[in-house]
Amino acid sequence: MRKTVIILVVLALVGIGLWGYFGGFERVTAARIESALVERGVPQPVAACMGTRLSERLTIGQLRELERMRVREKEAGLPTSTVEFLERLRTVEDAEIIEVVGSSAAICAFSAG
Repeated sequence: MRKTVIILVVLALVGIGLWGYFGGFERVTAARIESALVERGVPQPVAACMGTRLSERLTIGQLRELERMRVREKEAGLPTSTVEFLERLRTVEDAEIIEVVGSSAAICAFSAG
């Protein structure tokens, strides 16, 4: 019985590892980013493109920092212009986040349109 439990645990760990290795975590993260962007009014094709790019290029910590920016936005209302959005993005104080979000938004807007 004990041997069977150990084998099942090892198989489960290997399965989770393979799922993560082949992009399971990125697909889940990209889908969450996409749905959050769509909720904010970003067109679905652009949101899908950005979700994929952001999940591939930013760490989980950086994505959480963007999520915290969302909370600050909610307190002050949604940005009414691109300039206002970029000003709020600068409050993140992470140059890589600003670069990745900005370049992804530009690339995805042109490729989806």
